[in-house]
Amino acid sequence: MTSAAVQKASYGSRTNDSVRNDSVRNDSVRNDSVRNDSVRNDSVRNDSVRNDSVRNDSLAVLDTDTDLNARVVALLAAYPGIQTLTGLVAIDPNELNQSGRIDFLSALERQSAWLQAVMQRAIVAVAGNDPTTPEKTWDGIDEAEREEVAAALRLSGNTAQMRIDVARTLINHLPNTCSALAMGEISASHATVIAKETAAAIRDGISEFAIYQIEEKALAHAEFHTPGQVANKVRTTIAALAPAEFEQVVDRARESRRVSCYNDADGMATVVAILPAQDAQIVMKSIESYILKMNEIDEAKRRNFVANFPNQSGSSIVFNTSNSSKTINASDSSADFKASDSLNSFDVSNEATSTWSLLSADNKRADALTAILSQALARNVDEVRPHRRPVTVNVTIDLPTLLGLAENPGQLSGYGAIPASVARELASDATWKRFITDPQTGNLLDYGREKYEPPQALVDFLLARDRTCRFPGCRQPASKSDIDHAQSWETGGETKPENLGLLCRRHHRLKTHGRWALVSNSDGSCEWTSPVGKKYFVPARPINETI
Repeated sequence: MTSAAVQKASYGSRTNDSVRNDSVRNDSVRNDSVRNDSVRNDSVRNDSVRNDSVRNDSLAVLDTDTDLNARVVALLAAYPGIQTLTGLVAIDPNELNQSGRIDFLSALERQSAWLQAVMQRAIVAVAGNDPTTPEKTWDGIDEAEREEVAAALRLSGNTAQMRIDVARTLINHLPNTCSALAMGEISASHATVIAKETAAAIRDGISEFAIYQIEEKALAHAEFHTPGQVANKVRTTIAALAPAEFEQVVDRARESRRVSCYNDADGMATVVAILPAQDAQIVMKSIESYILKMNEIDEAKRRNFVANFPNQSGSSIVFNTSNSSKTINASDSSADFKASDSLNSFDVSNEATSTWSLLSADNKRADALTAILSQALARNVDEVRPHRRPVTVNVTIDLPTLLGLAENPGQLSGYGAIPASVARELASDATWKRFITDPQTGNLLDYGREKYEPPQALVDFLLARDRTCRFPGCRQPASKSDIDHAQSWETGGETKPENLGLLCRRHHRLKTHGRWALVSNSDGSCEWTSPVGKKYFVPARPINETI
């Protein structure tokens, strides 16, 4: 063999050895990598096991501890979910001590928050991530989606829209708030106020970093504060982090001014006015001015009474108005003759002033507001006539109660049941309309196809029968609603009670243009069918029951 061949063989041997060595080294590296990965994976698995063990320690008590109070404490510390909720449902809170009952309530609140987090996803799944664009000029944003949610959850349209807006804000823009809600760290009320307070700034283009800071401060504040306090915190944070956006929010808030009425118990109702601050001051100053005027009238009548009271020999009169008490003293016993009778029989021309000084400040403000608006209504009674009738307060009362032979409650339109005495008082100077009802159900009976426009007697019948819009959950009053043919006039629908009903303008358009179908029944009940085929039944409304 030549030297060149030897050198080549030697080079080839060295090359093969190098390849083998490299292969050994690579195998070693791979083996080390596999071992390291195995160690790391084992470590991860062990950490996961340890973490799961930590998470499940609280739940393990369920199987080992027979003390109900200890079980509740464990469930309170556990992650919200089906397993935790199942454990809570199995416990009777009446068997717990007082501390355990409070823990039980707190644990249920955490589960409720978790369910509400799931609910937000479900609402967005129905309504979509973004508001829908109206297909027709008369449609509103989210028209179909809002009514689907409202009908399914038995909510009013406004409440359904609010739920949709809150859900979209949480899911699309506030992930940390959603996580806190799902973990039960905040309540649904806290999450709602955070979403509502940040929604306007988000629409105005506030930065994601600013949103993160707002969430961070709000969630930290929510740990020890009420939803109302958290709302104030969010507003303060937005004003500091995004003053320009805050200015736009304040300007836009003016467009949300409104007046609402909510029915309360015991024959009372709450009127809420959302106004710009300066307009609210005008309202309050008007009320204060009326009170001052009434105070002057009341004081003048009192002075007139004192001046004209029969003054007997040796008698004296002490009339104390500082504490709203009336005292008459006489040094001569003859002055006792008819003093109290004269006081009781004194004629006060304005009934409101006869007891005005006895009213509290709150009572005076309430009566002043009612008086001011009553005067405004009286001035316009002949000028505003919806459904060809003046705007009035309507009361329904049966004949025996009206005559004082029974004490059945009356029905105040727009409110509900009122005492018989109040109904008779309202009826004392009223104009009456007679209706005949079914004695078994209380439903109004019939008052066909003569003309499209119903006669006034039929209009009055429908107003009394329906009282509000007939869409599920809608409470728009009948006086502001349209008279609708369930089967349209063009397709042969008749102008008679079983085919007519009252719908607010929004739901009237929804039926006509929004692919919702309506079937009306002779007793006033009806059934709606949504565009996706869901059916919602609206029962008849007995005249003596609250809607």
